Amino acid sequence: MKQENLVLVRQLRHELHRIPEISNHEVKTKQSLMDFLKKHTNLEIVDRGLWFYAIYHAGNDKKNIAFRADFDAVPMDENMNIPHGSQNPGVSHKCGHDGHAASLAGFALEIDQYGIDKNIFFLFQHAEETGDGAAQCVALIREHNIEEIFAYHNMSGMPLNSVNVIDGTVNFASRGMAIHMEGIPTHASQPELGTNPAYAIAKMINAIPQYTYEVNNKGIILCTIIQVDIGERAFGIAASKGSLLLTIRAEFEEELDELQKNLENLALKEGEAYDLEVNFSYHDVFPVTSNHGESSDKIRQVCKQTGIELIEMEVGFRTSEDFGHYLKETKGAICYVGNGVNHPHIHTSGYDFPDEIIETSVELFKGLAKL
Repeated sequence: MKQENLVLVRQLRHELHRIPEISNHEVKTKQSLMDFLKKHTNLEIVDRGLWFYAIYHAGNDKKNIAFRADFDAVPMDENMNIPHGSQNPGVSHKCGHDGHAASLAGFALEIDQYGIDKNIFFLFQHAEETGDGAAQCVALIREHNIEEIFAYHNMSGMPLNSVNVIDGTVNFASRGMAIHMEGIPTHASQPELGTNPAYAIAKMINAIPQYTYEVNNKGIILCTIIQVDIGERAFGIAASKGSLLLTIRAEFEEELDELQKNLENLALKEGEAYDLEVNFSYHDVFPVTSNHGESSDKIRQVCKQTGIELIEMEVGFRTSEDFGHYLKETKGAICYVGNGVNHPHIHTSGYDFPDEIIETSVELFKGLAKL
């Protein structure tokens, strides 16, 4: 990577870090990235409202491939004394999306300067943290007949500048599931005149483990209790409303669907037994992210050609990643670039994206573009 490009991209990363914005509110972040590309490249830039993409045109008879970076931040205080620290209280880039976006911009600089024999789409995506972004940006795949798409995420606990890859599930599917139950209110002295959801919710909680036993499943299945909210803080009123919030996740999406169905049926059964009205709502829905073997092999090939350390992951991450939306539409893969074994983990107060991995990520993308 050209040193002058690397200097520009590091400066861009620090600028993005200073102006973090939460999902679906990335106005200044998006504009900064667009301004950077307009100033330093001749790429076509297409503004899609909350997100945008840039295009390197090689010709109508050439392949169309895409590379994606997210650019939203998380609702966390900075809590670090660094020159490029967040200027927005309560919001910071503690997941490294500032680094992802800067890396993609650096890759765009190099492609614009050196050229390539493919049409390259540089996709800058909003709202990865909530799962909203890719569900909207997937339109790019359909509209431009994208034949393959790649991305990377930084990750601590992995050797610095290593590339970590796996075929199949790289990130679990997950959903926030809210089960709402409502009965009839009554005075606390006459509980027999009302219907209380506490007993039905208690039975549900006790029954959860039977659906996640490893012996019954092909892959890992998890059901995590997030919140139990029943009744009001008023000792004269019996509880009549309650909610059970769960995060359900699975290594394979079909087993997540089955888990959801089982929990819904259980809730309806207990609701009927206690004469309760039951309804469900879902939040932060992420599909499984399942790498295509052919695309993962290309990542392996580039690492071998360039001397980048390659590590084969034994199992995917339980955390979710909305990149899976793209992989349902076309071939592709996402890999992890190591921040260092002892680097503070993402989503923690001591974390900051390591600038050292920008060049590795750009060289990886350049190698993939050439294959």
